Amino acid sequence: MQNLNNLAIRALVKATTGVQKFQADKKGVTAIEYGLIAGIIAVGIVATLTTLKGNLVSLFGSISSSLQTA
Repeated sequence: MQNLNNLAIRALVKATTGVQKFQADKKGVTAIEYGLIAGIIAVGIVATLTTLKGNLVSLFGSISSSLQTA
């Protein structure tokens, strides 16, 4: 019976230590945050380019015409 109690106590200590290590590990959280930031920036770039699409097509068309006549 004593061995069973010791085994249960050791298992509980190991489980508690594992949970504490998991909570202290912030590397995964930081990677997720960077991924979210990169995703938000990408959405912003796509939205901006979509909004400016007409102006950009016109600008590059004008540059192309100027280069062909030069």
